[in-house]
Amino acid sequence: MAGVRAAVVEPAGAETGAVAGGLLRRRHVAMIALGGAIGAGLFVGSGVGIAQAGPGIVVGYLVAGLLTVLVMRMLGEMSAAYPGAGSFSSHARRALGPWAGLTAGWLYWALLVVSVAAEAIGASRIASGWVPAVPPWVWVAVFMAVFTGSNLAGTRHFGELEFWFAGLKAAAICAFVVLGAAAVTGALPGRTVSAGRNLTGHGGLLPHGWHGVALGLIAAVFAYGGLETVTIAAAECRDPVGAVRGAVRTVLWRVGFFYLGSITVIVLVVPWDDPAVAAGPYAAAIGRLGVPGAGQLMNAVVLIALLSAMNANIYGSSRMLRALAGRGDAPARLAVTSAGSGVPAAAVLASAAFGFASVVLSLVWPRTVFPFLLDSIGAAILVVWVLITLSHLRLRRRLERGAPELLVLRTRGFPYLSWAVLAALVGVLLFMLTDPDSRPQLLCTAAWTVLLVLAAELKRRRARPS
Repeated sequence: MAGVRAAVVEPAGAETGAVAGGLLRRRHVAMIALGGAIGAGLFVGSGVGIAQAGPGIVVGYLVAGLLTVLVMRMLGEMSAAYPGAGSFSSHARRALGPWAGLTAGWLYWALLVVSVAAEAIGASRIASGWVPAVPPWVWVAVFMAVFTGSNLAGTRHFGELEFWFAGLKAAAICAFVVLGAAAVTGALPGRTVSAGRNLTGHGGLLPHGWHGVALGLIAAVFAYGGLETVTIAAAECRDPVGAVRGAVRTVLWRVGFFYLGSITVIVLVVPWDDPAVAAGPYAAAIGRLGVPGAGQLMNAVVLIALLSAMNANIYGSSRMLRALAGRGDAPARLAVTSAGSGVPAAAVLASAAFGFASVVLSLVWPRTVFPFLLDSIGAAILVVWVLITLSHLRLRRRLERGAPELLVLRTRGFPYLSWAVLAALVGVLLFMLTDPDSRPQLLCTAAWTVLLVLAAELKRRRARPS
């Protein structure tokens, strides 16, 4: 296509700069990254990965974590050089052309709003279990209203709420890892854990072979998705470059401790083939440790995690929608921000409305429409990561030639590591194509990607002078 080509070189600083008067602080930005990432994918979805890979899930999370760290380093480098509301969407547009910015932005928006729906459904089920007299749809309505309101109230209010939400679930995971480590090492009084038997006594370390590990890797990639929100939030920080730099530099230990640490504890404490693991791996592990009221305790933690992720994802989706509208890739009204608070109210309401509509679809057509929506965004994060990597390969060279002073955060090993990440991401996509269970997700995402590229090409042709 004539329109799918590299963009011309833009002057450094175009489409950059903090927005909304710098209403977020660094501590808010750091916790927003955790809020978007530590949600249903980790607390619930990890059970699926464990069932597929057994103890080998640790390898899957390790490889996926390494990819995540490298992608975040590349994204951080670009966001520090070009801080702006659109984050990777703006970087893709700048590096590859308008088609890439539109595709990355809309795919990520869809990923976040469908995730909001999934999180609202999960949270409503937990709440209904505590208060059976209230039907799940009422809880969904309450949660959606509360977090839409928190996002409309002002960026600072949202950031403060998310700071405490994310802090609570981070503290819960810390306690979980410490408690599990104590049990494994024999430091927990009255509780013995057969870690060696759990690892090797139920089919070995790789009960389903490397194919199972590859399936676990896919589940891990989806669990890591959401960390990118930090570069979106940084645009509303008082010091966007410093916020990006701090968040990216700490992503390694965050991934290592919160994800790898907790997953390792689970496979050491409880047999991977225990039916309770698939239903709720963290609750299963806590139950094995003999913690009183373990089931309800973990339900409370999961509920907090889901609500926090809802809050962060409504925020991230609304800011991405505002950036798209600001470039003409969405209705212009969605770019309007309220006086004083700087909140894009129309974008918040549009994102929340789509999330709520997805919940309604899940109630009306639970076996058709909503699973289709989930499949449609199943591989979206991988497509976004591919576009981030391609953008980095082009922008890094452009900056080294024209504006090296903007490279305040450099990714080591360039360009070899960038090419290695791209090859790994393509390999994961090819594996999904060959796997019968993953293929529908990839094909649905591919279809939406093609439609978005075609929409960008049509938009370009309409804007071209006759």
